[in-house]
Amino acid sequence: MSGERTQQALARIEAALARIEQAGSAAEAASVEAARRHEVLRSAVSETLRDLDILIGEQGR
Repeated sequence: MSGERTQQALARIEAALARIEQAGSAAEAASVEAARRHEVLRSAVSETLRDLDILIGEQGR
C-alpha cells in the first residue's frame, strides 16, 4: 500500500509540475504580446505627437 500511495503522490506532483510549466509558458507568451502591443502604441503616439508639432509650428507662421 505504501508504494501505491508514493506512486500516486509522485503522479500528482508531476501533474502539478506540468500545470506550472504550462502556466509559465502562457505568462511568457502574454508578456511578449504585451511588449509588442506597447511598442505599436508607443510608435503611434510618437507619430501623432510629431504631427501635432508640425501643426502647431504651421500655426505660428
